[in-house]
Amino acid sequence: MTHIIDRGAVQDLVAARQAQLVEVLPEEEYAWAHLPRAVNLPIGALDDASSTLDRARPVVVYCHDALCDLSPRAAHRLERLGFGEVHDYGAGKMDWLAAGLPYEGEAHLVSQNVRRDPVTAGLDDPLEELSERILGDPAGLAVVIDEDDVVQGVVGSSELKGADMSGTAEQAMRAGVTTVRPSEQLESLIQRMDRAKVDHVVVTQADGTLVGLFGLGDVRPQATESDLG
Repeated sequence: MTHIIDRGAVQDLVAARQAQLVEVLPEEEYAWAHLPRAVNLPIGALDDASSTLDRARPVVVYCHDALCDLSPRAAHRLERLGFGEVHDYGAGKMDWLAAGLPYEGEAHLVSQNVRRDPVTAGLDDPLEELSERILGDPAGLAVVIDEDDVVQGVVGSSELKGADMSGTAEQAMRAGVTTVRPSEQLESLIQRMDRAKVDHVVVTQADGTLVGLFGLGDVRPQATESDLG
């Protein structure tokens, strides 16, 4: 029977039992991005899997996302071909990429440029103390998170203006901030930020937990004296 597993189970199987990762999407999608050390066996080529895969080791198949039906079909086919332990990573590689985990391929994603040590604050942190850290940081921004590391808002220079410094981060923060996933295509995000005249955007996982902060300056070279005339 095929086992549908999550991201954590995939990592455990690879670490503890040297599971074989198999992407069953077409070659061009595999080339764009794939899990580390995964092999590419498009679903139409699975009958030749015996020449590529070790039957003595677990096999984990995956495709694009939870709506893609290629991985469950591939898992059933491999079982039919006599592979004894087959797992289906049902959420697919977009779940992996959205978690900011390492990948291989030609894709240029936010995860490659995200700053993972931004200024952060708890909801009850004193604003006076937080303001010093904000002003001393190049981004000029603090991400406010709750006890579960879920993003609640941000505090920047505009929020500090006129704020009651005896208050808390929660009282001063701007809630409902726009976030992006680590799997976001870098070029399209930069274009959207340019149009919106936004310098930084908060990066989260799909459950709202903080990954880091992405800034336009993190991917663009700093201006030189000649650039400034």
